[in-house]
Amino acid sequence: MKFMIVGKANAETEAGALPSQELVDDMIAYNESLAKAGVLLAGEGLYPSSEGAQIAYSGGKASVIDGPFTEAKELIAGFWLIQVKSREEAIEWALRLPVPPGGEGVALDVWRVFDAADVPDDSMPAEEREREEVLRERLRVTEPGA
Repeated sequence: MKFMIVGKANAETEAGALPSQELVDDMIAYNESLAKAGVLLAGEGLYPSSEGAQIAYSGGKASVIDGPFTEAKELIAGFWLIQVKSREEAIEWALRLPVPPGGEGVALDVWRVFDAADVPDDSMPAEEREREEVLRERLRVTEPGA
């Protein structure tokens, strides 16, 4: 099962403040432990919302809204994509994430990622399943270090 651990932004990350060297070191150790356990698929920090854009749809038309998103209640600061055996294991990994002292405004979401492998064989036409598999294989080949 794939899960995404989503780290929420707080006032400091939205201001573009860099984490302390201690937190960076702790994050590197955390990422190394995920990799050593063979569960890490991807993980990245994100720039503040001032560097992003949102696309909203209304009446069948798209509108681009430039950041920052000061009215948004929850913004994302980073993510980890992991492959584990259960929801409980994903939560265990999320609970190990290092947080800054005090942890004010820090929150994590743990979401199960829908995967084509989760669709029963008889509910997806063979042609569609094959196209999905070809696309995923192509993505694996183009990944750095692959």
